[in-house]
Order: sequence, then C-alpha cells, then structure tokens
Amino acid sequence: MGYYVEVEPWVKVYVEDINPNGNKTIVFLHGWPGNHNLFEYQFNVLPKHGYRCIGIDQRGFGKSDKTFIGYDYNTLADDVRKVVEALKLKNFTLAGHSTGGAIAVRYMSRYKEYGVSKLMNFAAAAPSLIKRPNFPYGLDKKTVTSIINQTYNDRPKMLSDFGDIFFFQHITKPFADWFLSLGLQAASWSTIAVANTWIREELFNDLSSISVPTLILHGIHDKVVPFELGEIQNKCIRNSKLIPFKYSGHGLFYDEKDKFNEELMKFNEE
Repeated sequence: MGYYVEVEPWVKVYVEDINPNGNKTIVFLHGWPGNHNLFEYQFNVLPKHGYRCIGIDQRGFGKSDKTFIGYDYNTLADDVRKVVEALKLKNFTLAGHSTGGAIAVRYMSRYKEYGVSKLMNFAAAAPSLIKRPNFPYGLDKKTVTSIINQTYNDRPKMLSDFGDIFFFQHITKPFADWFLSLGLQAASWSTIAVANTWIREELFNDLSSISVPTLILHGIHDKVVPFELGEIQNKCIRNSKLIPFKYSGHGLFYDEKDKFNEELMKFNEE
C-alpha cells in the first residue's frame, strides 16, 4: 500500500506500507541516493513473519516531492515525525541505513525517541561521515566534494561509480542497472544537497542521548561508511550491540541478506 503524507505545505513524501495489519512495525529510512526500494529483500521476507514494514522516501528521492531546500538533518527528521504522526505509530522500531541512519539518530535526539521502542542502524553515517580536526575517521572531505562535483558534471557516471563500491559480494549487471535506476530517480539537486549535509553536520551529541535498545549492523568491508564508525556508535550509544558482517560492504542488506533479516527479527523479538 503506497500513499503520500504532507510534511509541510505543498511538500509530500511517499510512504510504502507493507502488511499494515502486522503486529510488529519497523520504519525503514533509506540511504543516499536510493529510496525505499533498497529494502526490497527485507520487504519480501519480514511481512511473512508478522512484521509491518514502512518505507519512507526522503524528500527529493524516489517518489517524494523534489523540493530545492530542506536537506539538513533537522528537516529530514521533521519529515519522519510527520509520517509517524500521520500513521499514529507507537512502539515501533526505527531502522536507518547510511544517511538514513544519520536521520534516525537526529530523530531520536530531536524528538526524544518519540514512539520508538528500538533502534537499528545499518552502516549509519554517524557521528560524522567525514574526517574532522578531532575525528580521524570516516572519509576525506575531498572525497565528498569530488562526489558533488561529479554530480554537477555527470551524475549517471557518479552513480555508476558509487554502485561499484557499494557491495562486497558479486552483483549481476541487471542488478547493477537496477541499483543505478534508484539513484536516478532522485533529483540532482537533492543528491548534491545531502552530500553537502555530510560536510556541514555532525551527530556526536545526538548519539549520547539515545537510550532505547540499539542494534548496529556494519559490513567490515564498507568503503562508503568505514567500519570504525559502527564501533564508535557502539561506544557512544548505551544499551547498544554491534554485529560485524564479515562478508559485506556498504550494502549489507543485500550482501548478506539472509543473515541481515535473521538479525533484524531476532533483535525485534528479544
């Protein structure tokens, strides 16, 4: 079931709501530059085990409205809150991948964990995707600025190159084409704006405010969000558990999809 939620006047985000009668709800926040379809291999399986799976396309991505502004973490977290209110969600698990993980962290801090009983972060871009003067982890700033410059000049090539480093396991050419198509559904200006947010914003204080049980899944071969960031999240979030994925890159939800789905269900049934 798909529908739109108005998050501010004249701005609507697309929501895919699978198995709305399920007795366990997980809200999925996708990573850059994809959309809710990144979790296709979870949506195929989890509803059969009683889960309600809600995938939100962030503004500017997938089927959501392509606004020119509003790509800071606060606004993106505000959009999530509007969906939570519209669907009257309570006692749900919030699950974020990559930039979606960063948005989840900001939501937890900004809204005092409103409605969330558990948090799951997959290769989350937190507390900072880039290296900073007192933070020697993450990507070099020039790597992100290169992505931005490539997007201005040849976005399909940038997205294709990004797809080449996203997964650790072999993917077929048709799968690579599908993955590329997800990125092309986003607006170019949205793609650029979120990359600029990686440079501008950090989430150090946000992590320490999280108190709900938290599961951190991270591929040890991740070339987009280095594994060290998962270790840092584990140290900063009390009541958290880190599970390394030994045969995964950034796309661990596909690289080791069976293990990924099993860990999600095990955590939600504890």
